Amino acid sequence: MNNFTREMVDEYANKLLIGLTEEENKLVLKEFNIIDANMQLIEKFPDIKKIEPMTHALDSYEYELKEETGEVESIEIEDLLKNCGCYEEREIKVPRVIN
Repeated sequence: MNNFTREMVDEYANKLLIGLTEEENKLVLKEFNIIDANMQLIEKFPDIKKIEPMTHALDSYEYELKEETGEVESIEIEDLLKNCGCYEEREIKVPRVIN
């Protein structure tokens, strides 16, 4: 049973402000159906509700902190700003991305 339709994929694409061609829609629909089929398989595992989700792929990973090596030489802000195309005082100006 397919839980996703072509119209649903188009609706999601429109909400994400991406346009999909007919071929891309078919590809996305195929992927959604594969994911859905895998989720249905997982739901069939006995006592799946009792299994605690993983928080990290390496749950037993031990973190090691690097030994402190002392102070690190700092670069003057004026020297850093020489690499910027546009800045005002100590702030870098960037193009506006939201209207």
